[in-house]
Amino acid sequence: MKHLAYIPILFICVAATSSKKETIVWQNLEKGLDYALLDAPVKSSYADSKIDVLRINPAYFTFELECMEQKKNGNKKIDQICTENKLIAAVNAGMFKLEGNFQTCTGYMKNGTYTNNATLNPSYKTVFTFNPKDTSKKSATLIDLTCEDWAVAKSSYTCFSQGIRMVNCDGKATWQASEKKWSMVLLAEDKAGNILFIFSRSPYKVLDYTNMLLQSDLQLKRLMYLEGGPEASFYLDHPNASVKKMGSYETGFTENDNNKVYWEIPNVIGIRRK
Repeated sequence: MKHLAYIPILFICVAATSSKKETIVWQNLEKGLDYALLDAPVKSSYADSKIDVLRINPAYFTFELECMEQKKNGNKKIDQICTENKLIAAVNAGMFKLEGNFQTCTGYMKNGTYTNNATLNPSYKTVFTFNPKDTSKKSATLIDLTCEDWAVAKSSYTCFSQGIRMVNCDGKATWQASEKKWSMVLLAEDKAGNILFIFSRSPYKVLDYTNMLLQSDLQLKRLMYLEGGPEASFYLDHPNASVKKMGSYETGFTENDNNKVYWEIPNVIGIRRK
């Protein structure tokens, strides 16, 4: 789903009808990096109803924005991008326009001196900002444009990737109700300041999925939509865990669970050790 993909994904170890939050069992991969495979409380009609979560402490890892246009390359599969750039893990950096060279993000995107899309999308409302000019600032954070100062963030950081806001400043889900569903990959920030890569191959309605995540023990503060359907990509290659998954189902596009390969994409957000 290159443009606006609305996806439903259910999350975690919490029953949909219960207010009790089950404790998430994290696998510590190394200091500052943890992985968990969660059972969605509501079963999907496709795939395994699992949710992959990679929790990243920005104190120990640097975030990298890899843009194929900046590198003068055509779009590539996420595993190729990670191998070539020695990234430990990565996800889609956001949706892209189905016009021109198929490499322009649908939201604001800037990587140092390179600008992929200079226009701030007024409907998206969330921007992932990282690599600060001042090392006293948080090295990576999700900015909500409705309750935080974008001008300050824009002048303080060097890298940006904008996506659709899924949770507002009051911690409430913002996605419009829809019967459409799809596989999905998201970016989140928890209340402790960790950045999370969240992926589900099983398709869900986005509003339902958002509420599942909020009811879980992930302690989410911000949540941003990245991509859905077969383009949704999650990659982790670590000595203690190897997880390489791609999306498949998307209402009105690929209504099946048959996709077994990564699709080529133009931009990814990845991590490397500091």
